[in-house]
Amino acid sequence: MPIATEQPPQQPSSPALIEVRSIDYIPDAERHGSLFSQFTLWLSANLQITAIVTGALAVVLGGDVLWSLVGLAVGQLLGGAVMALHGAQGPQLGLPQMISSRVQFGVYGAMIPIVLVCLMYVGFSASGSVLAGQALAQLLQVDDGVGIVAFAAVIVLLTIFGYRLIHWVGRVASVVGVLAFAYLFAQLFAYHDIAALLMNRRFTPASFLLAMSLSASWQIAFGPYVADYSRYLPRSMSSVRTFFAVGAGSVIGAQAAMSFGVFAAALAGSQFSHHEVSYVVGLGASGTVAALLYFSIALGKVTVTTLNAYGSFMSMATIVSGFRGQRTISTRHRLAYILGMVGLSTWLALAGRHAFLKEFTTFILFLLAFFTPWSAINLVDFYCFTKSRYDVPALSNPGGRYGRWNGMAIAVYLTGILVQLPFISTSLYTGPLVERLGGADISWILGLLVPAALYYAGARSSSRSIPDRLILPAHQM
Repeated sequence: MPIATEQPPQQPSSPALIEVRSIDYIPDAERHGSLFSQFTLWLSANLQITAIVTGALAVVLGGDVLWSLVGLAVGQLLGGAVMALHGAQGPQLGLPQMISSRVQFGVYGAMIPIVLVCLMYVGFSASGSVLAGQALAQLLQVDDGVGIVAFAAVIVLLTIFGYRLIHWVGRVASVVGVLAFAYLFAQLFAYHDIAALLMNRRFTPASFLLAMSLSASWQIAFGPYVADYSRYLPRSMSSVRTFFAVGAGSVIGAQAAMSFGVFAAALAGSQFSHHEVSYVVGLGASGTVAALLYFSIALGKVTVTTLNAYGSFMSMATIVSGFRGQRTISTRHRLAYILGMVGLSTWLALAGRHAFLKEFTTFILFLLAFFTPWSAINLVDFYCFTKSRYDVPALSNPGGRYGRWNGMAIAVYLTGILVQLPFISTSLYTGPLVERLGGADISWILGLLVPAALYYAGARSSSRSIPDRLILPAHQM
């Protein structure tokens, strides 16, 4: 039977190279890792070509250089704070991020945001594979399609090994990324008149808010899986220190990459679209140096695409286990989930590689409407009500404490989506109030604030039972 625990943590054992845990709780004896590894993981996940392209969109879609940089920085800080608050939950819960959503939504109800999270993983993996495939194709002198398939094979291998190898790759990729971006910025400032670009100022609220939305959505989109990569940290790890280690790595890396994208797009004009990788490398490199930069671009995509593949496996396992009442996933099922999600994203990358930039713009901005309400609900519930007082066995029991569906949380989530619709501005859908705001997209702000307030009020008046402390299965004591 499940029992409550306040015992001191056990001494961690040596972690296995190939991970055996998945959606189940990480016992204290298996906890390991450091905050520095958290910093390098998220630094490397952001020092990459897709972040460059995202920053470039601020200029491609009409912004100037100076105010695009400022807008991106503001969005990084706001979105990065949301993302890091999710990351700080990992050591306290010892659980993947999305399975903990069963506390707020119910065992079955949590599948609603999880399905959307899976779509996010597939979309980001597909878009990242396009750019990584371009880099590998240039490096190996093969077709882009061959590069995409080769990249997918690497992702499958790393995802099978799991958590420990992912962090190791993050440390290596962070060093390579810092060196590559230092070189690129040095070339940029040495051979181009950056001061002239900064002097060309034409502030408009719509463009400024667009830049904020791009970077905020980039950061918030990490929220559904950031705790997956901090859940092995010792339970005694400071939440504040975890917040800053995760947040600093993500914000610094993303702002550096997006800033480079702003400058690159301003210099390239129409030449940037569909030639993102070759243009970035061609700004100041040829021969051996260019080959090294193509390698660094491909390696930079390895980290974040592996995170997506690993997260998709966890999310799919969470969906299936909710119906079956499982707490663990077999190796065979793990491999099937990984191959299925990576295979789907690779197919999408191959099918849509010639229209990447436009499709990615639509995807990343529209995606934000579905994840800001989830973030608001999850964070308000954890930090204001339940904290780390979870009943872990009940997370796999539809008839237990958390039930099958939490109607209040689901209603707030859907309201959070609906309240954003009049203010969304993408090529896929534009709300009726966008024109009155000069084209500015403020949907993500409402998507955070409205659900947070509604859920706080609903949870305050709720009669649900919250444990006095973390409750673990007896066999994990």
